Amino acid sequence: MSVDRRRTGVLLIQLGTPNSPAVGDVRRYLREFLGDRRVLDMPRLPHWLLLHLVILPLRPRKSAAAYASIWTQQGSPLLLHSRGLAEAVAEQLGDAFIVELGMRYGEPCVEEALTRLARADLDRLIALPLFPQHADSTTGSALAHFFDLAGRICQGPELSTIGAFYGHPAYIASMAALARAPLQEFRPDHVLFSYHGLPERQIRKGDASGSHCLSSDSCCAAIGAANPDCYRAQCFATTRALAAALALEAERHSISFQSRLGRIPWIRPYTDQMLPELASRGIRRLAVLCPSFVADCLETLEEVGIRARQQWMEAGGEDFLLIPSLNSDPRWAEAVAGMIREHAR
Repeated sequence: MSVDRRRTGVLLIQLGTPNSPAVGDVRRYLREFLGDRRVLDMPRLPHWLLLHLVILPLRPRKSAAAYASIWTQQGSPLLLHSRGLAEAVAEQLGDAFIVELGMRYGEPCVEEALTRLARADLDRLIALPLFPQHADSTTGSALAHFFDLAGRICQGPELSTIGAFYGHPAYIASMAALARAPLQEFRPDHVLFSYHGLPERQIRKGDASGSHCLSSDSCCAAIGAANPDCYRAQCFATTRALAAALALEAERHSISFQSRLGRIPWIRPYTDQMLPELASRGIRRLAVLCPSFVADCLETLEEVGIRARQQWMEAGGEDFLLIPSLNSDPRWAEAVAGMIREHAR
């Protein structure tokens, strides 16, 4: 049967968002999100104690205030942009494909999206987690959840997945095209690539050799047999590709990691420590890209756009530019559709 005649379902998987910035909705979201032991990867009893005795009693109110600072009249930015992307991808792919959006945590959930796809008499079903770099806490959790549910809900179609696309030419080209004009207009002294962080232990768990990851300053300089699925190495690879596409000299850009939680070591360098260091070097105009996020969300709009901006100005910076995420940019929708067609062939 030819590719064009097969009826194909596509599930775009995003991380998730609370239904509203109300404390109760944020608490429910955090319970589901941080209740995933791929996210908080620790033994069951310490995980339960940390979640129920520390995080859920203390964190929701603070997180709710942060969500409120970025919430729009139409709702969650992450959900709005993700829905816009799904609609644009569906338009790009045409009638032979049915596209649904599912959130790993929160709504619209993956189960609801799969239930709708199951009614469509599909020949195959492709899942695409919208995380450029692979991590067990994002891509791994999303795909495990997908296969668990799809095996029960969608029992006819052939199942397949699209993995990390950290260096895919279409992703890099879309990101570079989005950033190029704002960077040319802003004329930054320096460009910081800020990625979501992970605990160091999660990076080491993925190192089968036990001797490569985080063993030296140059362990992420290339991707090879020892680190093919290393999140940190993939972030460095994305940075190298984007810096080349944007013609950024080595001394004009840096990489850092944000959003750490708790007191355990997370992958370095930390974004909030990098900012005063850059300011101390005489850098005054800073642009920030967040390439681990394809849609603007709490971590880009509030953590970087509000808090990091304030920290930068207090450290002596003169101006600060947050480059928007890809969101539903037409070039990104075309790139996603292209990856899906490429996989379908």
